[in-house]
Amino acid sequence: MRGIGLIAGVLYLMLSMAAAAADLAEEQIRKALIQQSIAAYPGSCPCPYNVDRAGRQCGRRSAYSKQGGYSPLCYPADVTPEMVARYRNR
Repeated sequence: MRGIGLIAGVLYLMLSMAAAAADLAEEQIRKALIQQSIAAYPGSCPCPYNVDRAGRQCGRRSAYSKQGGYSPLCYPADVTPEMVARYRNR
């Protein structure tokens, strides 16, 4: 019985580590997609947390904060599971 418990514990640990690695990989993909989106923006204020050429925080002046026009990805929640899947498949 003790051997079965040990095997079950090891399997649980391995599955937990695999899930953590998948989460980390997804987080890295989200970051990469956000960086690509910001890099593709032609101006200096794609996201509220960016700074303009004068060194001021963009805030409400950012493309992200305005309706219409550019819609850059600025936050991990902006990246959909479909975007992550497309990134993995290319």
